[in-house]
Amino acid sequence: MNLIEIGSAFVEGILLIASPCILPVLPLVLSASADGGKKRPFGIIAGFVLSFSVFALISRSLVEALHIDVNIIKTVSLWLLFLFGLVLISSKMSEVFSRLTQRAASFGNTVSQQSGKDGFFSGMVIGSLIGLIWTPCAGPILAVVLVQVIKEQTNLSAILIIMSFAVGAGLPMLAIALVGRSVLGKFSFFTKHTEELRRAFGVIIILSVGYIAFSANIDALFTVDNSMPQQTAPATTSAQTPALQLEDGLEQPYPAPAFTGLGDWFNSRPLTMADLKGKVVLVDFWTYSCVNCVRTLPYITSWDKKYRAQGLVIVGIHSPEFEFEKEPENVKAAIAARGIKYPVALDNNLATWLSFNNQYWPAHYLINRDGQVVYTHFGEGRYDVTENNIRYLLGLKGTVKPSAQKEIPSDANQTPETYLGYTRTESYVGKPEMQHDVTATYQAAVPVPLNSWTLQGSWRVESEKDVAVDDNATLQLRFSAKKVFLVMGTTDGKPVKVSLKLDGAPLVKKTDGKDVHKSTVTVERHTLYELVSLPSSKEGLLEITAQQPGLEIYAFTFGG
Repeated sequence: MNLIEIGSAFVEGILLIASPCILPVLPLVLSASADGGKKRPFGIIAGFVLSFSVFALISRSLVEALHIDVNIIKTVSLWLLFLFGLVLISSKMSEVFSRLTQRAASFGNTVSQQSGKDGFFSGMVIGSLIGLIWTPCAGPILAVVLVQVIKEQTNLSAILIIMSFAVGAGLPMLAIALVGRSVLGKFSFFTKHTEELRRAFGVIIILSVGYIAFSANIDALFTVDNSMPQQTAPATTSAQTPALQLEDGLEQPYPAPAFTGLGDWFNSRPLTMADLKGKVVLVDFWTYSCVNCVRTLPYITSWDKKYRAQGLVIVGIHSPEFEFEKEPENVKAAIAARGIKYPVALDNNLATWLSFNNQYWPAHYLINRDGQVVYTHFGEGRYDVTENNIRYLLGLKGTVKPSAQKEIPSDANQTPETYLGYTRTESYVGKPEMQHDVTATYQAAVPVPLNSWTLQGSWRVESEKDVAVDDNATLQLRFSAKKVFLVMGTTDGKPVKVSLKLDGAPLVKKTDGKDVHKSTVTVERHTLYELVSLPSSKEGLLEITAQQPGLEIYAFTFGG
């Protein structure tokens, strides 16, 4: 049990009183505390803590299971709070609201009567409703504690962290409720002007909602979201390094972060950094449909064979970019196909990714026997440097022999990685404009500009992929590269045949990729497919046609 995480969650909850997202809730707590017995404020806060904790845990599971955009939840919550503000301001709307909620009010009265004069249980009912309303609104602050929850590997730890956060948030509100109740009881002014107070509370709620929304928009203009992986690191090259020393090591080594929030492990039991103390460890962040990651695997698997007996432990942290990469069976098949024998763990919630503050695929962190990260490299290339540093940390003598694998040179004019779902695409052309999450009939652009793509036929464009809805749905891409790769899958797991043309003609042996046979690819599972392999880098128009509906296409990547 990580008591530090639980304690920090409590402190974060207390500090929430300084956040503007708490402002809409305080008037509700204060006005509700004015009625009932002395114990009612305690009931309100108890109900708030309980409902918030339960709702936060359920919401986290539902959002992950249903892939719901959290921003939508925050927006709906703000509109609900805005509506509450209008209800408090308007007498007519308050009357309508009272009629609509008459049954709930009757239930609250019944609970209040049964609970005695103190009103503790009736306060719990009100506090529970407040907790449900407030939970999504606190998204920016709640994100911090949810990251801690995601990193925990036991439900008990997650529950304790959420409840610790809720108690921390509830204590300042309880103090305000008690002081506010005392003020309302001593000064008859407040009791004589309840109508004005209700409207004032409504104005405060609306102003607070406006402030939260405005602040979120301003932050979006100047902030880059690093909560998810952002980019694939470019390839780099280096000359052969004969010197056996730690080359390009970190000026300030730091303790290796813990493995947290990991799911299934392959080729090993679950490991911890404590288990690996005394070993030289190479942590590889990768995902199986990333071509840059795939091209590093021959080097990594060779290091595992050469140096495992000397004390090297390689741990692959599989951090997915697409939803299908979260499926254990898909990762298991990729591990077998690539001949990976070292431990691989699923980081589906990106907890270990965040723990290492990583930003790239692939990313390599080299850790010495004392558990210190002493060398990092992001992207392809510099394999001789990494291997030299592995040998240095293992205490092996001699220089690194040149690898049989040739590093792939980078091309400044190469088409950049191209995403096809509407969330990250930037280069779509054609008619009509891209339609989100609905089936539409598209007309291809003529001509297709360089580094752009267009659709022909019936497609459904979703957040991270395009889905062919009818036979012969076609995508065209004008690219500049030597090799073209495409991440593809099918909606129901049944094979879909895809025909290819390059510059209007079927591919031939000189131009087809390794996954192409007679200008056709059979898409059987979600993975990366090599479509085009040219003798040299050139510009071309690639045409991809699904012979049956159900084809899913995600992203193009390119190589030299």
